[in-house]
Amino acid sequence: MLAILLAHAAAAVVAPALVRRWDRRAFPVLALVPAGSLTWVATNWPTDGYQARVDVPWVPGLSMDIVLRFDPLAAVMSVIVLGVGALVLLYCTEYFHHHDGRREDRLPSFAAQLVAFAGAMFGLVTADNMLLLYVFWELTTVLSFLLVGHYAERATSRRAAMQALLVTTAGGLAMLVGIIVLGTASGTYLLSELVAAPPTGVAVNVALALVLIGAISKSALVPLHFWLPGAMAAPTPVSAYLHAAAMVKAGVYLVARLTPGFADAPPWRPTVVVLGSLTLIIAGWRALREYDLKLVLAYGTVSQLGMITVLVGTGGGNVMLAGLALLCAHAMFKATLFMVVGVIDHATGTRDIRELAWLGSRSPVLLVIAAAAAASMAGLPPFFGFVAKEAAFETLLHSPELGASAPFVLAAIVLGSTFTFMYSLRVVWGGFARKGQPEPSPLVARMHKPSLVFLASPAVLATAGLLFGVFPSPVDSALSSYARTLPGGVDYYLALWHGFGLPVVLSAVVIGVGTAAFFGRRRLPRLRSRWLSLGDADERYDAVVRAADRLSLRATRVTQRGSIPAIQATVMATLVLLPLAMLAWGARDRVELRPWDSPLQAVIGVLIIAAALGATVTRNRLAVVLLISLTGYGTGVVFALHGAPDLALTQFLVETVLLVVFVLVLRTLPAETSAATVKRLWLPRAALSVAVGATVTTVAAFAMAARDAVSVATLLPDAAYYRGNGSNAVNVILVDIRAWDTLGEVCVLLIAATGVASMVFRHRRFGAAPRVPGDRRTEHAPRPSPVILLRGNVFRDPAERSLVLEVATRMVFPLIMALSLYFFFTGHNTPGGGFAGGLTAGLALSLRYLAGGRYELGETLPLDAGKVLGAGLTLAAGTAVVSLFLGAPVLSSATLEATLPVLGDVKLVTSLFFDAGVYLIVVGLVLDILRSLGARLDDDLGRQRPVAQAETA
Repeated sequence: MLAILLAHAAAAVVAPALVRRWDRRAFPVLALVPAGSLTWVATNWPTDGYQARVDVPWVPGLSMDIVLRFDPLAAVMSVIVLGVGALVLLYCTEYFHHHDGRREDRLPSFAAQLVAFAGAMFGLVTADNMLLLYVFWELTTVLSFLLVGHYAERATSRRAAMQALLVTTAGGLAMLVGIIVLGTASGTYLLSELVAAPPTGVAVNVALALVLIGAISKSALVPLHFWLPGAMAAPTPVSAYLHAAAMVKAGVYLVARLTPGFADAPPWRPTVVVLGSLTLIIAGWRALREYDLKLVLAYGTVSQLGMITVLVGTGGGNVMLAGLALLCAHAMFKATLFMVVGVIDHATGTRDIRELAWLGSRSPVLLVIAAAAAASMAGLPPFFGFVAKEAAFETLLHSPELGASAPFVLAAIVLGSTFTFMYSLRVVWGGFARKGQPEPSPLVARMHKPSLVFLASPAVLATAGLLFGVFPSPVDSALSSYARTLPGGVDYYLALWHGFGLPVVLSAVVIGVGTAAFFGRRRLPRLRSRWLSLGDADERYDAVVRAADRLSLRATRVTQRGSIPAIQATVMATLVLLPLAMLAWGARDRVELRPWDSPLQAVIGVLIIAAALGATVTRNRLAVVLLISLTGYGTGVVFALHGAPDLALTQFLVETVLLVVFVLVLRTLPAETSAATVKRLWLPRAALSVAVGATVTTVAAFAMAARDAVSVATLLPDAAYYRGNGSNAVNVILVDIRAWDTLGEVCVLLIAATGVASMVFRHRRFGAAPRVPGDRRTEHAPRPSPVILLRGNVFRDPAERSLVLEVATRMVFPLIMALSLYFFFTGHNTPGGGFAGGLTAGLALSLRYLAGGRYELGETLPLDAGKVLGAGLTLAAGTAVVSLFLGAPVLSSATLEATLPVLGDVKLVTSLFFDAGVYLIVVGLVLDILRSLGARLDDDLGRQRPVAQAETA
């Protein structure tokens, strides 16, 4: 199973290159991956004595182990996912063959996404860990978003993709909450253990309702059914695979998976039966009102999903067998019909039944394929759809789980089946009939005949529907093994003929009423178009989105006024009011505070307070920045006095880098703020600042006082030394014990760097700093001084140079870089680490820039800042992946020891590579800031000076 997942992942990686080289002819090669995986499924079919299982420890602390289970239900779903996936990939070969010679620009990414989707669906149906299932669940959501939005230049495709993403992601988040509650209540996240020993209680019932929301959103049940018809803006292969056989079956699969354990839970059966029945009827009626063949099939898919959900969610082995049979039949006939519609659209350029006439005469083979699939969908013998429908009628009629409601549910199924029969006729008649016209319609007359390769995939599925209808025993054997896991077992079997009984009578009623209603449809225009329109859920969705937009605008109108001080004041006021209100309202422990441990702390505190007060009344912006930096440096001294040299070092370095950044930004601002502004705002700003400081101090004091156990800090030194192989607990925490936090934080740094550069550069995010082009100077460059200590000064005005600073920089820069490397390599045992080393290297780069200008920055480090950031993130994340492949938990470290000549005994901890990634990210961040806030602003200011001089002259 892992090999199948890895094979699909590898195929998704190489798919773009194959498609670029071979164009659409690469699809048959890609189809070999799910086809080969299907061979493994067939040869390893689970039996009562054998079920394949994979258990790979990953993140045990979060219960995120990779646990896969290949039981009968997973096997059945795998056949659908892999079999239909292989046929759809083969179908793409001709679907993307355009006779006008044009090529699909996004075809390489489309191929990769479709193969990746097949792998994600296989992972979803085989995952036994619910958290792993959720990961695959959301992967299918993201891939569906990309596939539905394939034609991104079309507004309809973008809207459909966003709609599908919002609905299914919202349902997935609700499901995640339910999964966590179920896992907490049962003590396990394994589906097999959860279903075997289901927990009970109010919390469990709420969790089941949340899980059902996720299933309903994925399988497009009422009231979240509207996204699936909208997703028909996707290419037809996507509709044939995702929206007929794979993605929309994920919700049904989850219901079928949990029904054996939770069918009798209070929220389960009423929700499943009521919403499934409503979906069956409403969507079936809507299918009769559409003229686009894909929309007819889309609403038919929604309708059929409702019926399948009722069957697999009711409980009882017989009904489950019928539900799984209909699930398989639906995958075969609906994927076939979607591919048939794709052929029609490809050959004629339209899917509108009003523009199609005589198509059956022009393409009789396509008509036969479509008629066979439609007959199976309508429930006509001898197709497998008839076998599944007869099973549904019979098992619902004698279902003890439904009790007194069984007749009503059966009536809803019969009504829905009647609608199904009617829109099945609508598909065949609307797509292929002559419709009383003496000759083919213009589009059909100009159509090109579909190739045999184009018809091969739908023909295979249509033939399968016929063969399994005549010989259903293999399918019965495969499905019964899972249905027997439900209470009551299975005493029904799938067969083409069970003898004359009520199911046959109901089938005759469906066929008779459906035929009469279809051919008499012109007599009921008012019924069809007005008072039974049943509303438009898509319009309701638009109304909800518009209401959310209006609400967000009103909220931002209050909080986001375009003033940074106002926004900060709002955030800070919230920080003050909420925690203090909670403290005043709730219980509090007694707090004991000491003013200071030594008089030196009091002296430093007075200096910090003086600097803070000075910053509130000073008008000069540079003086304010210096005063604020003094408060930071003072805090670093306090850290050092408390025995935290690592924190003190980091504080000093951060304050220094921030000081440089502020100085760079202040060049574009007036030197002083207006006296009126200072006089008017200094008191409220000072009051808010004091309130924030007091709040943070108070909350911290009460939090420490509320501690009723030994602090984990007392355990960290030993844990760092014996488990992390380092005596510097701070660094070991960052790169080993809590490396996940550090990985998230460096990602935030990278995003911040990208955001800053994007605002400054606007159009071009990356690029190295400018360099000196040999010894040549531009015509606008001033004549350089004979003494060039820094190469970048070739392009600087001698009046702006400082010889003392240049000499000092040439002498100090190598020492600072050596110190940076020292901090990096020794940080595991002494103060330092990748973050401190990166900051030190960043200060060295800042010194070179301040001394030599923007060209010196390019001479010092002639690399693109984005590449440095990317290399750092790759190294940090790659360390996590390597640990996984070596069989260790993610981001775990190991120690390598060796005896080397001259150096002697050397001990290397693998977390050093993760720390190297942090080092590069910090260096890249500083380099990016110097490029954007330094070199770019230098360039802008340099362009403004000649203009200002010309205006003065």
